[in-house]
Amino acid sequence: MNKSRVVIGFLGTQLDQPAKRGDRWSGWRPSVAVCQQPDLIIDRFELLCDRRHEKLAESVVADIRSISPETEVRLHWNQLRDPWDFEEVYALLHQFTRDYSFNSDNEEYLAHITTGTHVAQICLFLLTESRHLPAALLQTSPPNRSGKDPRGVYSVIDLDLSRYDQLASRFQAEHQEGLSFLKSGIETRNKAFNQLIERIEQVSLATRAPILLSGPTGAGKSQLAQRIFALKRHRQQVAGPLVEVNCATIRGEQAMSTLFGHVKGAFTGAAAARAGLLKSADQGMLFLDEIGELGADEQAMLLRAIEEKTFLAVGSDEATSSDFQLIAGTNRDLHQEVGKGNFREDLLARINLWSFALPGLTQRRDDIDPNIEFELQKFTTTHGRKVTFNKEARKKFIEFAHNPSTLWKANFRDLNAAITRMATLSPGGRITTDMVDEEISRLRASWRGSEKPDSHAATLRTVLNENQIAQLDRFDQAALAEVIKVCSQSPSLSAAGRELFQVSRQSKHKANDADRLRKYLAKFGIQWSDIP
Repeated sequence: MNKSRVVIGFLGTQLDQPAKRGDRWSGWRPSVAVCQQPDLIIDRFELLCDRRHEKLAESVVADIRSISPETEVRLHWNQLRDPWDFEEVYALLHQFTRDYSFNSDNEEYLAHITTGTHVAQICLFLLTESRHLPAALLQTSPPNRSGKDPRGVYSVIDLDLSRYDQLASRFQAEHQEGLSFLKSGIETRNKAFNQLIERIEQVSLATRAPILLSGPTGAGKSQLAQRIFALKRHRQQVAGPLVEVNCATIRGEQAMSTLFGHVKGAFTGAAAARAGLLKSADQGMLFLDEIGELGADEQAMLLRAIEEKTFLAVGSDEATSSDFQLIAGTNRDLHQEVGKGNFREDLLARINLWSFALPGLTQRRDDIDPNIEFELQKFTTTHGRKVTFNKEARKKFIEFAHNPSTLWKANFRDLNAAITRMATLSPGGRITTDMVDEEISRLRASWRGSEKPDSHAATLRTVLNENQIAQLDRFDQAALAEVIKVCSQSPSLSAAGRELFQVSRQSKHKANDADRLRKYLAKFGIQWSDIP
């Protein structure tokens, strides 16, 4: 059973007008031409008309009936105040789709997008795409200059078929370009990180609300903020500059003046007025790194600036306005800082609408390999000299980088510094195993210098070397470190055993604590005499 074909479209107040001179059939009129197509039989035409064009509508109906008697024309009257008002036109069409009795089992629908204002055409497309209007798109065009047939040509576009899929693939390609841009072109492998970047890209392009980036030092918060700005600038979503400041570098009166500016004579030394960073970021983006370092007064002023887009410069009674998007960075847990009374709860609520926690390098070890390649390429671009690892050196450095005992305390800054140092010193552009050994020793020494004296690593280092520690699971490191600590504080092996096995020894008929402890230490190649 063939379905009836129904066209839904607007009366063309200009295009559907008959020719002012000569034969009324000599000119192309889209609503009429739809029903003149020999291979497109129209059973019903739902024509949306403005009451102000009633005479034209009746003329079009008469002409359709004369050339296509089988076509039923139904007029749907409306009176738009402004046919170019998107909200009004969309509301009209949306209500039409709600009131209309669609019968998709027996009828197929075509949304004619050639007539009506551009706003009407866009609204028809959107309602068709969202399936509020269960139709394909019908596009008609006049004949070319050499053509004499006033029927012109037409095309039917089904948004569910491949033609629209190709259009959608272009958007997907643009989306992938945005993701790659935010990742600096690095083909990251960590699934959780890739999902995080995808959400950041989606949010960044959809809103101007504040964004909070948290994570350890060196996780890439500053670089990501710069990339977000560049992406929005590329998409023409911001017109002003990116203004960056590390809040840990500004304190006291300097912080207020740096952020909010001051008027001439506001304080001793204020010989000239200063705009301040918030004003400089007008129409652009403000990146406040380490926002948790701001004082209470600056936090209060910042909250007002975010909510009202105005603030008072130091020494001024007149409000300064600035419309900027805020990106904040922090390596602190701001919720804990609120509990300690160090950070305003209302400010956190305002900047925490979109919050993203960037993982450190130890949580993204599967991304170490592509980041090494990125650092080598960056070195080549900066220094004009190509550097590579030899096979054995690369294998050794990768094993070290992936080892769970490798701390990467400064995260990607450590990795960047390591690659830069080895590349700079590489003879003939080749990084050797000796250079890798030297760099590994350098990194471990720097981490050792910053660790707490009572840390697991520091305790284990009193009886084991770095390679031995690197072979231990984190569980064994923690357990063995506690055992070494107790042993170093005990006068004998037996005393240390009694302290370590004080619960389990109660259930044994003969508790040989010293023997149990001796065997445990031997698993790691340690003797009692080795413990200081």
